[in-house]
Amino acid sequence: SQQKIFKAGDINQDGQLDFEEFMQYLKDHEKKMKLAFKSLDKNNDGKIEASEVVQSLKILGISISEKQAEKILQSIDADGTMTVDWNEWRDHFMFNPATDIEEIIRYWKHSTVLDIGDSLTVPDEFTEEEKKTGQWWKQLLAGGVAGAVSRTGTAPLDRLKVMMQVHGSKSNKMNIASGFKQMLKEGGVRSLWRGNGVNVVKIAPETAIKFWAYEQYKKILTKDDGKLGTIERFVSGSLAGATAQTSIYPMEVLKTRLAVGKTGQYSGMFDCAKKILKREGVKAFYKGYIPNILGIIPYAGIDLAVYELLKSTWLEHYASSSANPGVFVLLGCGTASSTCGQLASYPLALIRTRMQAQASVEGAPQLNMVGLFQRIIATEGIRGLYRGIAPNFMKVLPAVSISYVVYEKMKQNLGIA
Repeated sequence: SQQKIFKAGDINQDGQLDFEEFMQYLKDHEKKMKLAFKSLDKNNDGKIEASEVVQSLKILGISISEKQAEKILQSIDADGTMTVDWNEWRDHFMFNPATDIEEIIRYWKHSTVLDIGDSLTVPDEFTEEEKKTGQWWKQLLAGGVAGAVSRTGTAPLDRLKVMMQVHGSKSNKMNIASGFKQMLKEGGVRSLWRGNGVNVVKIAPETAIKFWAYEQYKKILTKDDGKLGTIERFVSGSLAGATAQTSIYPMEVLKTRLAVGKTGQYSGMFDCAKKILKREGVKAFYKGYIPNILGIIPYAGIDLAVYELLKSTWLEHYASSSANPGVFVLLGCGTASSTCGQLASYPLALIRTRMQAQASVEGAPQLNMVGLFQRIIATEGIRGLYRGIAPNFMKVLPAVSISYVVYEKMKQNLGIA
């Protein structure tokens, strides 16, 4: 925070903070804090109560309980009156330069730092200031690079998951060790990364379309008073996810076909696309589309619900000195919530992968979604719907860690605070 004060105060950029500049910083900062204080103090009595915090956060689309608002106030309240007057407010923020209440909230935004290869979550939101200053594209770029590195790092587990989803059955007892052995024997070490190229290439268009669509859907769903609640956010996020998935879906099919392909079957992404087009026509590029879109709803819904639940539990029980949860709490909440979301939508993901790969598996009947579902239940039981879930969960922790570290490094290089 000292660096932040320094950066904000050093007006003539000479790398030194002289007394005039410091006074100017304090004046400007006090103005901003006064505005923030006034906007929170709804009944103009010169004090901020818990109910006013709840009200203000609601306008910004975040619902917290009165108890949680008290926790936030407690961290600012110096004299223990459970209300915050102007002096306490000023003293707290003078040297904790969060310029507005939104900075405190942004901690709790569901962040895009988590790339576990299945990006179905609600897209990141940017404040007006970030949109004006162009910070948003830097953040998207940092997130994209982080996703690319983390997917590449965990690609062997991802390919193993796809192989187990497609080939795993009662007769073919493929586990983690035997799966890796089989892949290495068939194509050597390089084959472990088969299909990763497409998986990385699709990050850019998917993120861009999702971000753009999310902004559009939010505009349509925002109520007259400019409020956007959790439900509207969930609906806009799911629709944006569906829009992005629809436009890049052929790339999903390519990734699966390359991942289950044999050595020498395709020379690359374009060769694969050409061969599918020639043999099976355009329709093949949308196989498994329905279970894929259906999977977004349980995934995004459970992800958001669990995240909100963990967030409020943390605020109620562990937020003693500050309402800022710290990196590990945020990553923990995010990882747990997306893991729960994946658990719920996994059978649909498995059916999607099977449908995408059906034509390339010899002797496999071409079934539709319901047919496949029935056949898996009949031949393998419920367990059959969860084939490949072990490598899927094994990649969550390394994927989250890699993408977080790369994201932070990228942010430093791009100069995002």
